[in-house]
Amino acid sequence: MLEFTQSPHNDRETLFVEVILPLAIAKNYTYRVPYEMNASVMVGKRVVVQFGKSKLYTAIVASIGKLAPEKYEAKYIIEVLDDRPAVTHEQLHFWQWLAEYYMCNVGEVMNAALPSALKLASETKIELNKGFDFDKSALHDKEYLIVEALDIQPELTVSDITKLLGQKTVMPILKGLFEKNIIHISEEVSERYKPRTRTFITLNPVYNNQESLRELFTILEKRAPKQADAVLAYIKLSRHQKSISKTELIEESGAGAASIKSLEEKEIFIAEEKNVSRLFYEDDEIYESFELSEHQQSALFQVKKEFDDKDVALLHGVTSSGKTQIYIRLIEEMISTGRQVLYLLPEIALTTHIIERLRVYFGANIGIYHSRFNDGERVEVWQKVLNNEYKVILGARSSVFLPFNDLGLIIVDEEHETSYKQYDPAPRYNARDAAIFLANMHQGKVLLGSATPSFESYYNARIHKYGFAELTERYGGVKLPEIEVVSISEETKKKTIQSHFTSVLMGDINQAISNKEQVILFQNRRGYAPILMCKICAYTPKCINCDVSLTYHKSSGKLHCHYCGYKEDTPQICPACGSTHLEYKGFGTEKIEDELSILLPDARIARMDLDTTRSRNSLQAILNDLEEKKIDILVGTQMVAKGLDFADVTVIGIINADSLLKFPDYRANERSYQMLSQVSGRAGRRGKQGKVVIQTYDPGHRVIKQVIENDYVDLYLTEMEERRSFRYPPFYRIIKLDIKHKDPEIVQHQSNYLAKELQKQFGERVIGPEPPLINRIRNYYIQSIMLKFEKDSISISKAKAIIRDIITQFQTTKLSKGSIIQPDVDPY
Repeated sequence: MLEFTQSPHNDRETLFVEVILPLAIAKNYTYRVPYEMNASVMVGKRVVVQFGKSKLYTAIVASIGKLAPEKYEAKYIIEVLDDRPAVTHEQLHFWQWLAEYYMCNVGEVMNAALPSALKLASETKIELNKGFDFDKSALHDKEYLIVEALDIQPELTVSDITKLLGQKTVMPILKGLFEKNIIHISEEVSERYKPRTRTFITLNPVYNNQESLRELFTILEKRAPKQADAVLAYIKLSRHQKSISKTELIEESGAGAASIKSLEEKEIFIAEEKNVSRLFYEDDEIYESFELSEHQQSALFQVKKEFDDKDVALLHGVTSSGKTQIYIRLIEEMISTGRQVLYLLPEIALTTHIIERLRVYFGANIGIYHSRFNDGERVEVWQKVLNNEYKVILGARSSVFLPFNDLGLIIVDEEHETSYKQYDPAPRYNARDAAIFLANMHQGKVLLGSATPSFESYYNARIHKYGFAELTERYGGVKLPEIEVVSISEETKKKTIQSHFTSVLMGDINQAISNKEQVILFQNRRGYAPILMCKICAYTPKCINCDVSLTYHKSSGKLHCHYCGYKEDTPQICPACGSTHLEYKGFGTEKIEDELSILLPDARIARMDLDTTRSRNSLQAILNDLEEKKIDILVGTQMVAKGLDFADVTVIGIINADSLLKFPDYRANERSYQMLSQVSGRAGRRGKQGKVVIQTYDPGHRVIKQVIENDYVDLYLTEMEERRSFRYPPFYRIIKLDIKHKDPEIVQHQSNYLAKELQKQFGERVIGPEPPLINRIRNYYIQSIMLKFEKDSISISKAKAIIRDIITQFQTTKLSKGSIIQPDVDPY
């Protein structure tokens, strides 16, 4: 364990600093501090160091002392980059805990935690910020040289700039150019998050009295009757609503955009652009000033009571029960005490309405942090949290890494979501579990919220480790949607099914469209057809890098691998037998969209999956169109299950529930229930009872019945019996080791060796090795070893230490050559 302390020192002492490098190395490295930098070094500051023969890195000072390393000669640090620490003592402890708990190196945690601009390295790419004008004459000589070089060659590495200037200490110069917004860190590929804006119209206060308004009408009715209609429409709308958008005014008045513009030019109307939510608000004032219902009051009281003696509480509330309003009350109370709040969401882009709703209350006190921000924006949020300028942070899983100094409350919304788990690269952490440790460090509280809690959280609530509160009714008394299960087999026999749509689903879709309502269709597979197969010899094209069949995408006309991105042209003739009889098997969202457009040629159909939301702002555009009723039917993957809240979505269709229920995973029933309940929860959220149609080959399946009856407790009790019998969480802890190698025989030998060494220590707790479901990805063959540890009779930290030692010992042998070993703690 590192000692994050700073030794007192004077100018002539020889100091040594232990630093964290953004690399997957087992130990931190020690550097010598030049005398002139003694006063500058401090724990948490960034320093520039050379590591290896010539590479430069930005490292974080973890500790300061006077002892030189025994085994190697310490190099000097090159530069101190910060005037004050960029990373707090608490963060360093948090990083160390993550590294130990998730069995990775602290450098890997640093790499995940820090925005790219705070960890420049030799190979980091630099380019000019093309959207920013600046005066070159205001630059000093070295800055000018860099800018001139970037004019000639659009992209340079830090190493290139080191050679250009003929000096090692280029990081401070690059830092200065970055802070002036002149350069951009090109390794940051995430698109910039753009808030949606709308123009709102107000009447010039000069016309607030009756006399001046009468005079205005008299003039306009004679000279510009259309403009008079617009003013009349504004007065009519203003009686019922607080703010009036330009679009609403044009629709209400029929006057046209030109008339509104003329009224703006005459300063009769004042136009103002404002950021608005992409999602529906029935009435903005509900959120500006709301009263909690009796059920909400009771749940809030219970949460606060549980917080008296417990640090974590679970709020189990059905979909659309008003959990967010309870969160708002808790946030208000917390920030009134001067403490910070972190509000975690699984998918930031799909919950824009929560961002806007919270901004109504907390204004400039709220900061947002997620992957759609560019690097400059992330650094800005980082600095503001460090300076305590934000009291509330709303963010995705990576926001647990921000430099909080007094975190009083963490809210984990939709705590069951798998999006909270990081799979690649390390640290393979779960933000929900990390949040509990983080809050504990700050003596804060954690509220977990979900309509379908993870079994681990629900188990902890039932054994009274966590507090527990419930919301069993939807807000405003809205009924839960009606659910109808339709047998695909029966309709196929009766020949009433059209393509992949049963007569029941088609009838409900047509009824919704005729009522000017909207439909969401869920199919948990993207692409057009999962498999292309030869009818004669059953040949199926496979990826050249992965052990998976290729998926046909009609939009590109190619076969795609969803694991490594490989693409190839669709064959017209079978390469195995020469037959021309190739056919598509199965269906994805693209095929659903395509066939619906044939069956319902007048319907406006859109698709929301990974393929349609890759480009800049594409997701926001789809949500805008859905809100503005430019879409009748939205077809999507699991993205449609998370956070969508639209007034006119009344029908939900689940095209094939079997793809969820028949998945080979011990969590399949839990995940199926969660997904089906969450998708169903998108229907009928504004007064109208919704309808959900579940299409399946197995209408009698236990989980489907539990979804219909909304019986989470029955699902939990049934599944817990199986979990206990077969040694799965929450009764056991799981650590998975993936061993990877480019040769299948070598990886088999390596994994067998490791399994035997582990069995010597842990016996029957070791399962495997065995190939996973997909046993080759990106040309690496994979073998998995699973270790199951009972919670009561073994120290998990000791078990991890033994596993680390065995892996280290293995890596010292010749057998380990070319292998990659990836530990994953709590893998599912």
